[in-house]
Amino acid sequence: MVKTFKENSEFLFSDSFKSKKEALRQNVIYVFCPQAFVDKISKITEDYSFDIIINNYSIIDLTKKVICHYQSAHLTTEQRKFLVNATECGAWVEPLVSYLDERLKYTEVRLLHSSYFLHQKAFSILSNKRTQVTKRLLDLTSAFLLLIVTLPLALIAAVLIKLESPGPVLYKQKRTGQYNKEFEVYKFRSMLIDAEKNGAQWASENDTRITKVGKFIRKTRIDEIPQLINVLNGDMSIVGPRPEREVFIQVLEQEIPYYRFRHAVKPGVTGLAQVSYPYGASVEDAIWKHKYDIHYIKHHSSKLDVKILLLTVKTVLFGMGR
Repeated sequence: MVKTFKENSEFLFSDSFKSKKEALRQNVIYVFCPQAFVDKISKITEDYSFDIIINNYSIIDLTKKVICHYQSAHLTTEQRKFLVNATECGAWVEPLVSYLDERLKYTEVRLLHSSYFLHQKAFSILSNKRTQVTKRLLDLTSAFLLLIVTLPLALIAAVLIKLESPGPVLYKQKRTGQYNKEFEVYKFRSMLIDAEKNGAQWASENDTRITKVGKFIRKTRIDEIPQLINVLNGDMSIVGPRPEREVFIQVLEQEIPYYRFRHAVKPGVTGLAQVSYPYGASVEDAIWKHKYDIHYIKHHSSKLDVKILLLTVKTVLFGMGR
């Protein structure tokens, strides 16, 4: 909820913040930005569970305040001095998008601007060789184990697909991967053989092109099992943004800021978006998934990969697909 500073009384604290966790629990945060962005920030943040007060430069007691800035390079010299003084006085000061990243557990992509991406060391998955080697080892180990564990499910799925409708059990489709390079992804066929006779289109939840077996294997993610081959080949990772088709990417990048940044990493068999957001096939759904994909790339860790992988295994075993 966004409020003007006149609608709020000041909270006085005697000590500065002791931890980031304390800053993330505050009911009120103060945002400072050029006047041209006030309406944009107000609209985007109006449904948040905490209050946001914008451009209140009259604050006297800055201790224990959360101070966020947006497009600070375009603030006046005096306004930037205010932010520096806030840091000196014990406020928690950081860029708005970075603060929201940790508080919301997704990236508010509608507020992204270029500076978010211009500190590569903040993206350990991109800049740290050890992180990349560790991730590849996790990919290979997980892919081999999952292929063994899911082999019975894969065999049953293959038989049912063949019995239900004519056509191949597996199909290959071009998707865009790391560095915008296309590759062929493998999946169990979940649609009728002539599903795209009228051209490419998004699959919807109640899509009539999806077979009965297809609906089940999509819900349980069994249709994704063949992509473990893509992981072994090095085209994909176990965890990462889901690979999309170039024809859809060209549409989505017109609507979603920095959409192609997801291609900075290998696409995944599963990802943070898949275990965090319900199934959907619209531009709005793609925006929400992109929020989680960008957050994943920025905050990647082996621990997060393992957590996502375990949640995905739970989905496959218990049919709790989103």
